[in-house]
Amino acid sequence: MIDKTGQPGDARLRLNLRQLEVFVATARSGSTRGAADRMARSQSAASAALAGLEAAIGAPLFDRVGRRLVLNESGRALLAGAVALLDQAAELQGGPGHAQRTPLRIAASLTIGEYLLPERIAKWKLDHAANSVRMMIGNSSEVIRAVAEMEADVGFIEGAQTHADVRVRKWLEDELVIVAAPDHPLAGGPRPLGARQLAAASWILREPGSGTRQAADAWLLEHLGALQVEYELGSTEAIKRLAAAGAGLACLSRHAVGVELAAARLVEVRTRLPPHRRRLAIAVRRDRRLGRAAEAFVRHCTG
Repeated sequence: MIDKTGQPGDARLRLNLRQLEVFVATARSGSTRGAADRMARSQSAASAALAGLEAAIGAPLFDRVGRRLVLNESGRALLAGAVALLDQAAELQGGPGHAQRTPLRIAASLTIGEYLLPERIAKWKLDHAANSVRMMIGNSSEVIRAVAEMEADVGFIEGAQTHADVRVRKWLEDELVIVAAPDHPLAGGPRPLGARQLAAASWILREPGSGTRQAADAWLLEHLGALQVEYELGSTEAIKRLAAAGAGLACLSRHAVGVELAAARLVEVRTRLPPHRRRLAIAVRRDRRLGRAAEAFVRHCTG
């Protein structure tokens, strides 16, 4: 930047919002081509903007790993401030009503996203009609990554996930239950099942990396020692259908099977195992101030 005297200005003032937009888009997509596609610009323009930003910073912001650009230490240090500055600039540019139109970006683990948040989102929208809602659903590790990389403003997780850039706070209580088809040989017996019967059964579980799978492993393996896992699925609905068809025992959140239990499509299997309860959690990035929409939604969910 050249100041009014015609001399080079302070290096900190040589940054511009377009460069920061390209930087954030590159961080989220992993390439300048992906950033260009997100911003409807040419790849050469995106590459030039990123090169200009790195020149102004005085350091590269990405390491190249294969074909991907991955944030290095300098890039990670810049990301939170860049996103916050772009958010503030968007609010200023949009005028006083912009904050009321800002999209709410949520990432949620499967159980929470499919069974707990939809009703809460619908009620929140009654007072925030101008805000659109974008919700990504994945396993807990994917939710943490989305929050850490600022692809989501707030995350809702089931597992005990940790990340240096993410702060996790307790939210709701959940309970794991073992369910089966009503006519399953181990369902509806006169006595609760013991560890030997459970260990010999065929099991249908969520995929590794999901919060429900982590909780199920922690509970069942502690008491049974080993499991015969016949199916590992990334869909709770598929697990419930497979269990209802008699394929095995399933271990899921009580929130996820409430409808099926009420309709007797599944039954809760009585066991001698102690109950297993866990805390669902809300995740936000440590160094990022929540926007008004995200902050209002968190208050709505925790109030």
